[in-house]
Amino acid sequence: MTPSTAAPVANSPGRVLAASLVGTTIEFFDFYIYATAAVLVFPKLFFPESSENAAMLQSLATFAVAFIARPVGSALFGHYGDRIGRKATLVAALLTMGLSTVAIGLLPTHDRIGLAAPALLALCRFGQGLGLGGEWGGAVLLATENAPPGKRAWYGMFPQLGAPLGFLLSAGIFLLLGKAMDDAAFLAWGWRVPFIASALLVIVGLWVRLNIHETPDFRKAMATGQRVRLPMREVLAGHGFAVAVGTLAAFATFVLFYLMTVFTLGHGTTKLGYTREDFLLMQMVGILFFAAGIPLSAWYGDRRGTVHTMLLATLAIFAFGLLFQPLFQAAHPWQVIGFLSLGLFLMGLTYGPCGTMLASLYPVQVRYTGASLSFNLAGILGAAPAPYAATWLAGKFGIAAVGWYLCATALVTGLALWAIGRRNAASKA
Repeated sequence: MTPSTAAPVANSPGRVLAASLVGTTIEFFDFYIYATAAVLVFPKLFFPESSENAAMLQSLATFAVAFIARPVGSALFGHYGDRIGRKATLVAALLTMGLSTVAIGLLPTHDRIGLAAPALLALCRFGQGLGLGGEWGGAVLLATENAPPGKRAWYGMFPQLGAPLGFLLSAGIFLLLGKAMDDAAFLAWGWRVPFIASALLVIVGLWVRLNIHETPDFRKAMATGQRVRLPMREVLAGHGFAVAVGTLAAFATFVLFYLMTVFTLGHGTTKLGYTREDFLLMQMVGILFFAAGIPLSAWYGDRRGTVHTMLLATLAIFAFGLLFQPLFQAAHPWQVIGFLSLGLFLMGLTYGPCGTMLASLYPVQVRYTGASLSFNLAGILGAAPAPYAATWLAGKFGIAAVGWYLCATALVTGLALWAIGRRNAASKA
């Protein structure tokens, strides 16, 4: 039989969901071990000549480098994802992320090579962002383009579950290291273990990814000649509204998550007096609520629509911003656990349908590029400055100002989701 007449090979649901989940779990594990090290390790080992606060801000600046790289990854991997297919591009994105992460674990520190150390750290961080910029969009499309009718949001939430799973793995390994060694050994070599050990996870991810087939939507687009020559140019020229509102619709999602993870870890361990191990445990409890919110919102999204679901979650995020000062306090660990759990549960509610919603804004021939671009531009706008800005606001005006910052971003996201809903309603009229 010729390729045009042969029956297409279908992916089993279990294989699709495993491939979309395992890859993003690994990607986010790699991403979060950097976020944790940026707060706990890098200020001391890569920026030792600065004051404590300045070193923290410099370390968080390297954290932000990845978000600048992510749209580059969207353009690069999105181009090939829309031109040659989802599968091969996902494998390349995973390798880029994994090799960059392992390289961080092998870097010499400032006391060995001086200013070259933070420069190399920033370069590896750029590689992490490049890989994640291409990973997320492909994983979401792998899931949603294989979904049966009425199940797109449910399938689309499996890549999103990689975020809490990756965080739990990251926080767990740092907790184990904290229990197994003292601070001196941890700073001397222990911090390198998660970065180097991620190579084992990458091997598992590659094995799963190499055993899947191309998605039905992409095969159909290729068979009907819908492939475009330059997907990024097509997205920017023909889908500017989708890029703009898609970016703003995910804005508060990123701000909330990085406030609840990176900022709270730094503020809680340096200003509120909690130990590193205690605060990581608190965050792990919160991440369980994050994971619970994702399938709940996906289930609701398939019934009421992903835009409606995200809008309700965004209104709740606005209200949550008013609770920063009364709930995030020293010497009240149970109160802080409740604060983290509530914030991260709301994160799950907005994050679960986010991928499916963004993918729905674009036609199949530019969907990889478009959805990835919106998601990663939202990362630049929301997540990249969030820990830095929140640290500055808390130091200058107090913790209440961080909550108002979150309220402002929720307002912007709510307006973008309202605009998407109006456009969807008009297109159906």
